[in-house]
Amino acid sequence: MAPDPVRIRKHEAVPQTGSYEVCFADGRPSVYFYWDVVGRRLAPNLLTGAEALEQARALARAELARYRKTK
Repeated sequence: MAPDPVRIRKHEAVPQTGSYEVCFADGRPSVYFYWDVVGRRLAPNLLTGAEALEQARALARAELARYRKTK
């Protein structure tokens, strides 16, 4: 069975803070979307959990569509 071409992993070491990692089976570096609770954000580039998941899913869908076109 072949591995999934694109996967999303949730990392949450501290409650309500973490990242979504978009992993690629072809060896490309992963892409991370970092998130935190709105009132606790320490950096302006952090997203809410919902925003981070939405962006990770959008990237995964686009990459999966690109993968399916090449097969």
